[in-house]
Amino acid sequence: MDRNDLAAFLRTMRQRLLPQDVGLPAGTARRTPGLRREEVARLAHISVEYYARLEQARGSSPSPKVLGELARALRLSTDERGHLFELAGAAPATPAGPRSDVPDTVLNLLAHMTDIAAFVVNARYDIIAWNPLAAALFEDFSAVPPARRNLIHRHFMHPDPAARHYGMSGAEEFGRLAVGQLRTAAGRYPRDPQIRTLVKTLHEHSAEFAALWDGHHVETGAHHHKTMRHPVVGTLRLNCDTLAVPARDQYLVCFTAERGSPSHEALRLLSVVGTQDMTASMDEG
Repeated sequence: MDRNDLAAFLRTMRQRLLPQDVGLPAGTARRTPGLRREEVARLAHISVEYYARLEQARGSSPSPKVLGELARALRLSTDERGHLFELAGAAPATPAGPRSDVPDTVLNLLAHMTDIAAFVVNARYDIIAWNPLAAALFEDFSAVPPARRNLIHRHFMHPDPAARHYGMSGAEEFGRLAVGQLRTAAGRYPRDPQIRTLVKTLHEHSAEFAALWDGHHVETGAHHHKTMRHPVVGTLRLNCDTLAVPARDQYLVCFTAERGSPSHEALRLLSVVGTQDMTASMDEG
């Protein structure tokens, strides 16, 4: 149980709610934002004293039943509820860190995706497998040191803000969702030194990351439309879908274009050209 993170998470979730959000009268002006501790305790059917100890990082480990009541009282999303259970040490046992061994079936799937640019990331957002079209579309991942094949580190530490999301639209949204995923992973793998180092580095060197991290964002996303300017084939309009690989806690990220569109033809051209004679023109991030 991570008492300090649990306390901070509960405070943040409580302070974002208004009385009317949970069916309570607004009452008189409040000196601090959000619900009062006694209101959350009443909604969760626990004592005010016990809830106060939880927010002060002094409480004993809450039972799954209490956690469920707190999640309901605080109107937590599915992702936030899972994160609450992980912080309280009530989630199922997990490995010490995210796995990076990709199932053979997924590797075989990557090899057959000739018109789809695809890569696999683990829960830490390390790129751990990719197909040739993904390398042609984004960068030659094999030329990037393994310790730097991390999308979150690249996003927040890239010296050129315009290129940090490989020049794709939706960079701000990606940053928000990625931090949410990383916070969830940190709760799921509290012993992973690479996650701790990544969070510490980004928190110290990126004000944007620090603001998102301290806001306890844990939302996730699965489908987006992207526009990017590629140095070889020009403007591309792509769909981005993220498919879970549950057995490994990994994600297959796929970029496709509408069949018959100019973007689809551009992807087909890239699948032929590959990374030959174009590395100098591509951002190496």
